[in-house]
Amino acid sequence: MSGLGPGLDPALAELAAAYDVATDFGDWRGGPAQVSASALVSVLAALGVDASTPEAIARSLTARREAPWRRMLPRYVVAREGGASRVAVHVPHGAPATVVLELEQTGRRDLRQLMIWVDPREIDGNLVGEATFEIPDDVPLGYHELVATSGERQARCPLIVVPNRLDTPVQRNWGFMLQLYAVRSSRSWSMGDFGDLRDLAAWSARDLGAGFVLVNPLHAAPPAEPSPYFPSSRRFVNPSYLRVEDVDDVALLPANDLDAAREPLRAKNLVDENLDRVAVWTAKRRILERAFSRRREIGHVAEFAEFVEAQGEQLQDFAAWCALADRYGVAWQEWPEQYRHPHSPHVAEFRDAEPAAVEFHCWLQWLCARQLAAVQEKACAAGMSIGVMHDLAVGANPSGADAWALQDVLAPGVTLGAPADMYNQQGQRWRLPPWRPDALAEAAFRPFRDLVRASFARGGGLRIDHVIGLFRQWWVPDDAVPSDGAYVRLDHEALVGIVLLEAKRARAVVVGEDLGNVEPWVRDYLRERGVFGTSILWFEHDDAGRPRRPDHWRDRCLASVTTHDLPPTAGYLVGEHVEIRAELGLLERFAEEERAADEADRLAWLETLRDEGLLDADVVSAVATVREELSPRRARFAARVEPYVDPIVDALHAYLARTPARLIGVYLPDAVGDRRPVNQPGTVEEYPNWRIPMTDEKERPVLLDELERSPRVRELARLVGGPSVVAPGASATVTSVGDPPATSQDPNSTGG
Repeated sequence: MSGLGPGLDPALAELAAAYDVATDFGDWRGGPAQVSASALVSVLAALGVDASTPEAIARSLTARREAPWRRMLPRYVVAREGGASRVAVHVPHGAPATVVLELEQTGRRDLRQLMIWVDPREIDGNLVGEATFEIPDDVPLGYHELVATSGERQARCPLIVVPNRLDTPVQRNWGFMLQLYAVRSSRSWSMGDFGDLRDLAAWSARDLGAGFVLVNPLHAAPPAEPSPYFPSSRRFVNPSYLRVEDVDDVALLPANDLDAAREPLRAKNLVDENLDRVAVWTAKRRILERAFSRRREIGHVAEFAEFVEAQGEQLQDFAAWCALADRYGVAWQEWPEQYRHPHSPHVAEFRDAEPAAVEFHCWLQWLCARQLAAVQEKACAAGMSIGVMHDLAVGANPSGADAWALQDVLAPGVTLGAPADMYNQQGQRWRLPPWRPDALAEAAFRPFRDLVRASFARGGGLRIDHVIGLFRQWWVPDDAVPSDGAYVRLDHEALVGIVLLEAKRARAVVVGEDLGNVEPWVRDYLRERGVFGTSILWFEHDDAGRPRRPDHWRDRCLASVTTHDLPPTAGYLVGEHVEIRAELGLLERFAEEERAADEADRLAWLETLRDEGLLDADVVSAVATVREELSPRRARFAARVEPYVDPIVDALHAYLARTPARLIGVYLPDAVGDRRPVNQPGTVEEYPNWRIPMTDEKERPVLLDELERSPRVRELARLVGGPSVVAPGASATVTSVGDPPATSQDPNSTGG
């Protein structure tokens, strides 16, 4: 807490600090910004804290100070592997206490009490003492339990021992980044599927030397919801991505039935129109329901039963939500009252009364798990060292399955979001309910643990969107504008530690998307813990605001030219990201000013490419001369850059290859000349977010079948992957440097 806003009650500020709610923050222009009193009161209310009056604030402060002394054991203890730690036990003053450690696998150990004196505290007229016990440094990694006993009283709390660092050996790897729904083949039902992902991964590994493929979140969502970042459940998978023909039970159905369902959709693969997810799922579900009715004829009964048992209560809750949503709609808040909580006896009665409806959705998840396992298996067999890297969204739809099943550990009355930044100058409201830190701790972090474990089970890597959310989150009250929120700090040592523990067990790579308003120490912390960062070329500048030289980039990062929240590189070069925001009224400064600043930055990058010998000087001169001759209103790069788009795109990717980045991502639309962004942050219906199929520069749909024969695709692969990729017609001015430099001058680099 660095200061108080004008007129902010010091007691309210103290209460906020006690609950790790910040009263100020740094804005995107680099200056200080204050949190309003109304935002603090609303955010504290979402944490279950009454700050509505001065008297309530005083009571809440007292309760917060006394809370640890009212518990025999803390809610949880997190310790790092190889380091001794301590746990405090609160008992009546003078009463003896013992603590036993019950290990995750088998075994018990008595803990030693340390001779540390702590003054007792009076609670409700009684003296409460504190005894300190040592947790030894040789406790293995895992989820253990501490058991404290004093007389007739006993208490338990989880002890989570996490790795100091995730030492996943990663050499230079590159891979395609893609939005699976937008990447189609001749076999797609007008939307990319798991079969397409399997084929692309195997082909890019075998022919192009790719080490991974990064895919958009595949989380479960209602068919009418286009955004992969606004799912119904992050724990489970969207069955719309199933390759229906790969389901064994479908082979039992008449071929004419299958053709009647898929052929009208396949005809749309070559049509440039917004994707119709409802039509896709309606057709697929019709076939899958018929296959489900005959599922016992194939003989996977035992395998399916094992899957259901292993997934446990979470799968049962998810399947029950799906079955209830089929009947009452996808917003559980609008269901009959008796079904609005997963532990209601009426929900149990519904499951018993409708076993087939619930089992169908369990079966769909089993199919998804099988097909995703096949994707990873094929990718690794073809030579990928990582395989599929999945993407974990920030949160889930407040009306969806996770919000229903996990409502006891989510904060009400607020949404996650972001304060204003350069690209979203009005702030963002994401409509995602955040974890409630105290409730998550009471649940021993099991919902988070299960989510992370399930994510790692599907591939060889995980990208965590907005990784800063493991450290602090911008909470916006439901009745406030996005800028009128507050940062709430979380226990990053616990959350990051759990990610590392699950990643180590899965032998997986972790990438944190650390773009935007991220405190510098967070990047240092993640690097020290072995988590890769994210570097987007357009955002990489040195302290003077100039494009960062390649040998000054981080090595432990996933580097790419662009990302899904920006246009493909060809579109960015012609200013699509500025024009769209100007048309939609999303700019806080005049469009001319925004264009001029953006064009100056892109010109600086072209000059950097020229200085690196990657771009012909005549190209830079032509663009720069035109810009100087015209006023800002007319000085748009579009017409002038257009003839040079392909060489510039090549040069930018060659620039990535000169950095020490261990992971290089090539956005697949860049390989086909696509211009349109798949998402425009800050919009919902104003722009067709997440509905646009992959096309070339003329907006002609491009299928995966064509990519295998594309010289353009091979050229980009050669530029980032080295000379082992055969590329016809290599450019004389764009060269690849192969492996990254052995050392880096970047003071933030780990060198390995």
